[in-house]
Amino acid sequence: MTLDRRNLLKLGAGAAVAVASTALMTGTAEAGTTLPPVPGMLGDRKANELWYQLDEIALYHPAQEVQDAYAVLFPFLQQNAPEGLPAKWRELSLEPAYPHNYAELVKPIEQPLKTLSTLQLGNFDRFYRGDEEGLTKAFAAFGQGILFDPRRADVESEVHTMDGDPPSGYHFWHAIQRAQLVLDIDRRRWARITPLLGFAWALQSIARPDHRHVNPGLPREQVRAQARYWLPRSTAELDRDFRSSPYPDSAR
Repeated sequence: MTLDRRNLLKLGAGAAVAVASTALMTGTAEAGTTLPPVPGMLGDRKANELWYQLDEIALYHPAQEVQDAYAVLFPFLQQNAPEGLPAKWRELSLEPAYPHNYAELVKPIEQPLKTLSTLQLGNFDRFYRGDEEGLTKAFAAFGQGILFDPRRADVESEVHTMDGDPPSGYHFWHAIQRAQLVLDIDRRRWARITPLLGFAWALQSIARPDHRHVNPGLPREQVRAQARYWLPRSTAELDRDFRSSPYPDSAR
């Protein structure tokens, strides 16, 4: 399994975050005052940094314990979910034994999933501890492709958004999140984050952002409509949503 943004960096962020202000919906949060300016950067400063640093610690400069987690995780997935973890999750999610059957499948990779949970939640807390509205803005900006970061020019993806069109990484991320939830790995935390994944997926499915140039963002009311649908979604509702592929029904 290739280690790229599509199946690695965005490994893991559900639950009810209320529809908030227009600023939340459009991703125009005030930039963090302690972050130095980056020439050529466009979009919210702090949201850009959130996704940039996740790239750094998850892919480009992972700590040894993170590398060790990958060394266990990806061979396991290749052997036990040869058609991809999203396909395996979907298959099991349609069986009467779900979610217990999925918990049995992913139990052998519990420790790598704990390592990745710590990695991701630590990065979210670094920039948005106690600020659910701010984190929601960051996901909205990510989905719309309005975060342009020239520091990533060397990887030909200056826009912080999910790779691909359609962006299949959202399904992989959902399957990882569900594994963390059924194994009770930081369950309370992930249960308050996971609807943001569906929200970002829907926005990107509509916007179809350019990965090399900053995008204009979607109309305010269109973003608000997606927020009203996604942010209150329950775990069971999100499972039903993510059985749709490659785009969510709400974005059709």
